Amino acid sequence: MKSSLITPLLLLGLLFSSTACDSQKTNNTAAAPEAKPAMTKGNPEPVAGITIEEVDQRYEGYAKAYLAGGCFWCTEAALDRIEGVIDVYSGYAGGQEVNPTYEEIGTGRTGHAEAIVVYYDTAVIDYATLLDVFFVAHDPTQLNRQGPDVGPQYRSAIFPLNAEQRATATAKIAELNAGGTFDKPLATTIEDPIVFYLAEAYHQDYYEDPSNPNQGYVQNISRPKVEKVMKVFKDRLKAEFR
Repeated sequence: MKSSLITPLLLLGLLFSSTACDSQKTNNTAAAPEAKPAMTKGNPEPVAGITIEEVDQRYEGYAKAYLAGGCFWCTEAALDRIEGVIDVYSGYAGGQEVNPTYEEIGTGRTGHAEAIVVYYDTAVIDYATLLDVFFVAHDPTQLNRQGPDVGPQYRSAIFPLNAEQRATATAKIAELNAGGTFDKPLATTIEDPIVFYLAEAYHQDYYEDPSNPNQGYVQNISRPKVEKVMKVFKDRLKAEFR
């Protein structure tokens, strides 16, 4: 379960309005079906046992990126609103366990981070711009946490898939640190290529699910991050989000 180091007043407010991402996901697990109908995605939702290779086949010809920035409900929704992003899926990256479950990830002992895979059209958006959006979609100065979500599973991390992505990520972090964009140095790690595992079906498009807009975590944590991205990158939004 996620712990919190937030101030007493903020904690009091959150107790009445929301609970942490982990507990709300866990509460939904019992009632969640194995798979749900596609919503904003043009393809069926991932179900237990599907591999990232099978999803890659659906997006053959597009580039992809692996990014981790705290709860994947937030980063998935934020990146999915950007023009040139074809699709985004939530999953787990950077750990040792094979085929990890959400409950295993939540212990913080598997080494995985909650992450997303982004499929994008390089004719519309490049990797550097994708990283610009990523750094607005979360707070990259927080080490092993995002707000009330604490643990290495919520770390800020980039998982380059080739030398070009690694060089771009390294340069982008150096640029942001040198430019004083943030009031503290970035805690974002650049990690070695990994195996990416798709998260359980009920995590996919969680922010977009019509049954979740009034859910406490979505309202208090996810929505402000998504709206910030939409404001900063209003000229890069997909038509349906303008």
